[in-house]
Amino acid sequence: MKRYGLWLLLGMLVSLPASAEHAAVNREAFAQPLPGLGDDLQRERFFHGRSLFRQAWVVAPSRDEAVDGLGPLYNRISCIACHPKNGRGQAPASDHEPLRTLLVRLSRPGRDAHGGPLPHPAYGDQLNESAIPGVAGEGRAHVRWQEQFVTLTDGERIGLRSPRLSFSELNYGPLDNVHTSMRVGSPVFGLGLLEAIEASTLQALADAPKPDGVKGRVNQVWSVERQRLEAGRFGLKSNQPDLRQQIASALHGDLGITSPLYPEQNCTSMQQDCRQAVSGGAPELDALQLGDLHFYLAHLAPPPRRGLDNPEVQRGERLFNEAGCAQCHRPRLTMGQHPLYPLLSARQIEPYSDLLLHDMGPGLADGRDDYLASGSEWRTAPLWGLGLIERINPGAGYLHDGRARTLEEAVLWHGGEGAVARERFAGYSMQDRQMLLEFLRSL
Repeated sequence: MKRYGLWLLLGMLVSLPASAEHAAVNREAFAQPLPGLGDDLQRERFFHGRSLFRQAWVVAPSRDEAVDGLGPLYNRISCIACHPKNGRGQAPASDHEPLRTLLVRLSRPGRDAHGGPLPHPAYGDQLNESAIPGVAGEGRAHVRWQEQFVTLTDGERIGLRSPRLSFSELNYGPLDNVHTSMRVGSPVFGLGLLEAIEASTLQALADAPKPDGVKGRVNQVWSVERQRLEAGRFGLKSNQPDLRQQIASALHGDLGITSPLYPEQNCTSMQQDCRQAVSGGAPELDALQLGDLHFYLAHLAPPPRRGLDNPEVQRGERLFNEAGCAQCHRPRLTMGQHPLYPLLSARQIEPYSDLLLHDMGPGLADGRDDYLASGSEWRTAPLWGLGLIERINPGAGYLHDGRARTLEEAVLWHGGEGAVARERFAGYSMQDRQMLLEFLRSL
């Protein structure tokens, strides 16, 4: 077992106590533990996990073996680099700006042995722009924006931008015959509560009749630990079955950190320098560290709603429901028993999501299948905490690739199963649209 670094223990001592939860709304709104996290051992695990989430990993070998093993190929050196203050990332403003909190998924036509995306033979399943000394990074991605305008019923014109990707400095051959998908970092609070939603509940939501052409279905994805297909619930296309695998997969793909779930280095057969690089251990993140990261992310509380007594918020909520938004962004879900943590069991939560896949139309499609999810299907994003996103990160973008600069743009990008709700929103008066948006900002 690796030792924890001294800084990690010190991080525990300077952490906010639970009593500071409401005093930290602006600064640490997305970093608070769930109420009820009580004894010293639980709090120690929470703060260990928090320190690991914020840790800048280093190249092996180093003096602190607990946090070495970065790369050989990677995108960022810490988890929080893509999830600033546990919130949303942002897309680059131009093709000259680096992808600071955004990554690019890659795949070839076809499916792997378990029905998932087929990795590119040279570049794998995502572009890693950075590398440790002695290893070449895979290349650079550049985003150029193309803007179109939509005119609402009252004559207001809204600009909607969509990304165009290009690549340069490709060090392992051409990126030919490849599907690409930009993904911006998502908020990481409330995940343990979502993990406790039973698969039978998700299937019942999918089977229930819905108006306005809304359908919804459960993805079926591969569990690395249990070696079987299970209901997907995490990831932008619900391509991960549980939080533990989501964490380990992100560490492996984004930081190049191995773990008990992904013990091999993230190198393709064509990347020989990567395969021969020094390792930070086998694995680089041990089972206890992975457990503490899981505990931390599972027990991060969604922020409480605000403005419940505001008449504009109340009117906006009624308009939200009348437009049909709540058909997918379901206000309430009932949790079952969490497999590990009793605190995360048998309660009603308000994520404003059904965690199902929905066809969002060609405008948002990336053309990249992911298990059962088609190129135009996306998981309903939870809306809790939405009103604090810009306060935490003023440059944050909405939707899967950060293209939407405002909540209004995000609504107007809805197509496919969301088209009827979008048209109702577009047909509201400016005053009613603003009230609906005010409701969203209260979440």
